[in-house]
Amino acid sequence: MSVQFKMIPKKNSLVSPPEVNYYPCAVSKGEVNLDNLAKIISSRCTISRPDCYGVIMALSQVIGEALSDGKIVRLESLGTFQLNLLGTPAATADAIGKSNIKGAKINYKPSKDLKSKVNKITYKRMR
Repeated sequence: MSVQFKMIPKKNSLVSPPEVNYYPCAVSKGEVNLDNLAKIISSRCTISRPDCYGVIMALSQVIGEALSDGKIVRLESLGTFQLNLLGTPAATADAIGKSNIKGAKINYKPSKDLKSKVNKITYKRMR
């Protein structure tokens, strides 16, 4: 398997005179949705497609619940999910409150196994 890429020009306005450099950009070959994942997984094991679909949906729900409860979710072969808060600063620690929190993001850190699979990807430039 190889990932196709193309070169994208980006202008650097921080230097004088502005210069254009080219950077590689991965080209998507489409998407895989939940139904596709369930079909692929069911073809590789003894669980039916609807059961796989239900397990994936339940996993997504349980991860959300655990993150909402302030827990870190570690799936050994997939990676780690952790909540990261976005907010505004305060002058002192005592001045920090709920009003400083503007939202939350989910941080994902892939497992070593998944990283090693990504490191084995080959690349092919599109012309």
